Amino acid sequence: MFKLRIYFIISFALFCSILAAQSDLESRLKSFPGIISVERIEPDSEYVEAFKIFIEQPVDHSNPDEIKFRQKFYLSHRDYSLPAVIELDGYNTDFNRPTELADILNCNQIVVEHRYFGESVPENFDWKYLTIEQAAKDHHNIIQILKNIYQNKWITTGISKGGQTTIYHKYYFPDDADASVCYVTPLNLAEEDPRIYHFLDHVGTQECRQKMIQFQREVLKRADELLPIFKQVSEKLGYTYSLGNDRYIFEYVILEYGFAFWQWQNTTCEQIPATTASNEILFDHLLKGSSINYFSDQSIKTVLPFYYQAYSQFGYYGYDISDFKDLLKEVKEPTSKIFLSKDMKPTFDCCLMQKINSWIQKNADNMLFIYGEIDTWSAVAVELTGETNSLKMIKKGGSHTTRINNFEGDELKKIYNTLEDWVGVVIDDE
Repeated sequence: MFKLRIYFIISFALFCSILAAQSDLESRLKSFPGIISVERIEPDSEYVEAFKIFIEQPVDHSNPDEIKFRQKFYLSHRDYSLPAVIELDGYNTDFNRPTELADILNCNQIVVEHRYFGESVPENFDWKYLTIEQAAKDHHNIIQILKNIYQNKWITTGISKGGQTTIYHKYYFPDDADASVCYVTPLNLAEEDPRIYHFLDHVGTQECRQKMIQFQREVLKRADELLPIFKQVSEKLGYTYSLGNDRYIFEYVILEYGFAFWQWQNTTCEQIPATTASNEILFDHLLKGSSINYFSDQSIKTVLPFYYQAYSQFGYYGYDISDFKDLLKEVKEPTSKIFLSKDMKPTFDCCLMQKINSWIQKNADNMLFIYGEIDTWSAVAVELTGETNSLKMIKKGGSHTTRINNFEGDELKKIYNTLEDWVGVVIDDE
C-alpha cells in the first residue's frame, strides 16, 4: 500500500509538471504582440501539445500600420531544447498535418498557411499584395516571434509550391533558418516554361510516349461519345465548370493527361488501353491519368490565388497541341491563363526568377532539394553548379510524391549525413 501511495504521488507530481509546462507554452504564445488567438488542439502522438494560432499581419509590409489580416499556423511542441521545423505551405492548410522532416529530425513543428489562401485572406484585398516578398515577410515575422521560444536550430521546408515558398523566403531572409529542405520544387524561368515540352518529348521510352499520344487521339476522336460519361461522372462528384462548355473542358482534360501522367504516375504505360477498347475503359483510364477536378469550379476556387502568383512571378506551364491540333474543336490556343478570374490582371516579372536562380547557384548554402526523376515538374528543377554546399537528390523513377524516405541505401545515408551536419542532430535511421 505504501508503495502504491508513493507511486500515486510521483505520478500526480509528473502530471502536474506536464500541465504546468503546457500552460506555460500557451501563455507565452498569447503574450507575443500580434498573436490574435491560440487554440489548444489534439496533438499527434509524437508531440506533447499542439495549437492552432492566428497572427495579425500587414497586408502591405511597407505600410505595417495600415490594413491587416489574420494568418493561420499550427504549432506542435515536443521540447523547448529541440530544433524547429517550419513548413511554409504554398496553399491553404486545413489541419495540423505531420511533416516528414519534423519526424526524421525529432523536432518541434510549425505549419503555416500562405497569405490569400484558406482562412488567411484579407477582407477587400488587392491582388497586387500577393507577392513573393510580402509572403516572405509574413514568414519572417512568425519565425522571429517563435525564436523567442525555440532557440535551437531552425529548418524551413515545403512541398511543390511550398518548396518555392521556402526558396523565396530564404532569398529574402537567408539568416532565418540554418537549413532548408525543398521537395519537388519547380523553378520556372518563363511565364509558361518551354522546358516542360522538351521533358515530355523525352521522358520514359519512345514506345510509351507514342502509346500515350495514340490514346489521347483516340479519346479526342470519340469525344462526342465520351462526353455523356464525362457529364455523368462530374455530376456524381459534384463538379461544375465555368471555364467553358463541356467539350472545351473535356479537351483540356485530355491535354492535361500528358503532364499529369508523369507527375503523379497513378497509372503506367502497360495499363494504357488499346485504341480498340470500349468507351468505358478509355474514360476510366483517362480519369486515372488526368483529372477532371483540376478544371472544376470547386478546385479553382481553392487555388485561385496560385494562378495569380503563377502569372505574375512564379511562372507555370502550357500545352503543346502539335499532336492533336487536327482533332481539337474548342481549344485552339491552350493556356493555363484560363484559370485567371476577370479581376486578375497580372503582369509577369521575367527578371525575378532569373535573379533567384542565380542566387541559388552562387549564394544559397544549406539547401537540400528532393526530386522525382520522371515527375514532370523535374523539367524545371533547380540546377546547382557546385558553387555552394547545397545538395540536389533525384529519386530514380520518382514522381511528384517523392520524399526523403523514398530513398534507400547510400542515397538515404547521404541525405541523413547532410542534415546531421547542417542541423547538428543525430538521426535515428532504424
